[in-house]
Amino acid sequence: MRLLHTSDWHIGRTFHGQDLLEDQESVLSALADLVAQHQVDVVIVAGDLYDRAVPSSEAVQVATRALRRIRDAGAVIVVSSGNHDSAPRLGAFSDFLAAGGLHLRTSVARLADPVLIPHPDGDVAVYALPFLEPELARIPLGVDGRPGHQAVVSAAMDRVRSDLAARPAGTRSVVAAHAFVVGGRAGGSERSIAVGGVESVTSDVFAGIDYVALGHLHGAQQIEPRLRYSGSPLPYSFTEAGHEKGVWLVDLAADGSITDRWLPLPVVRPLAVVSGRLADVLLEHPDLGDHYLSVVLTDPVRPLEPMRRLRERFPHALTVIWEPAGDRRPGPVRPAASSTPTDAEILAEFLIDCRGCAASPTEAQLIDAALSSERIAEVVA
Repeated sequence: MRLLHTSDWHIGRTFHGQDLLEDQESVLSALADLVAQHQVDVVIVAGDLYDRAVPSSEAVQVATRALRRIRDAGAVIVVSSGNHDSAPRLGAFSDFLAAGGLHLRTSVARLADPVLIPHPDGDVAVYALPFLEPELARIPLGVDGRPGHQAVVSAAMDRVRSDLAARPAGTRSVVAAHAFVVGGRAGGSERSIAVGGVESVTSDVFAGIDYVALGHLHGAQQIEPRLRYSGSPLPYSFTEAGHEKGVWLVDLAADGSITDRWLPLPVVRPLAVVSGRLADVLLEHPDLGDHYLSVVLTDPVRPLEPMRRLRERFPHALTVIWEPAGDRRPGPVRPAASSTPTDAEILAEFLIDCRGCAASPTEAQLIDAALSSERIAEVVA
């Protein structure tokens, strides 16, 4: 049985104001090509299909086209809900969709109801656990008190193992779970799943399962040989600039052993972070014109209109931060604590705080003229 493990599509996400739907559709189309090329039997999406509980109509259309391409490529699809998804919305019409090969698992009640994939070497039971928010999941799972993620995921896995034990000998098992497993490294663009408690779970809660397809962390990584994250198909933070995005191709043998292969996904638009004075950045980096760019400016004085000037040279620049070299911004000259600052002193301090230098003589004259005009208007009134 050949599985393809992916997660955290976050369809509809924006990146520092940049719409990513076109990028996401391109990458997910490439994922469907991998399914066809490698004759994948089952595609697992381990949570966070969408980026928000109420996705836009455009995001839904992108998801629909991506899932249709994967299904047309010949794979059965199993999707679980993540912490970004609305489980009830995502799970709507799940019984009807299952007839077409798209299996949605979004409710606690069905987490021990596997998707059974028939195979000559023995059936494969795919248990797709939805994201389990402890306060909401504790009652249906029969967990007392105010439990954390460890307790509710443990209770869910007890149900999974109980169901698996009742199945014919030789049934192989796969679990998809959206969780933060101890030992995992966050990529920087994940939303915390802790609400008044510890958000992590230990890997031993998944004991006895042939393969565990994890979602939530956006960097691909292996926790244990049979337990790993695929990461997101696109980078969603500049902290992920060095990540290689892709999917796990997993062959599950008749005895439950696995062999795996990492399949990289195409980079639609690479990420880069550059630092330096604005004039130098504009003259250098000729190879970054097609990158999403984050710029850290080290000019001693805050440049005027830096983003406009950067985008003339780098049309996909998204963020700009001013951090003077050595952070040696001159401190404002504050009046004595016993005195009340004048309007002129407040404006002078504001300029120094904002851009790192005092007003020029011309600017000082303009400030004086403006304040004088304001005083005259108050007297006339």
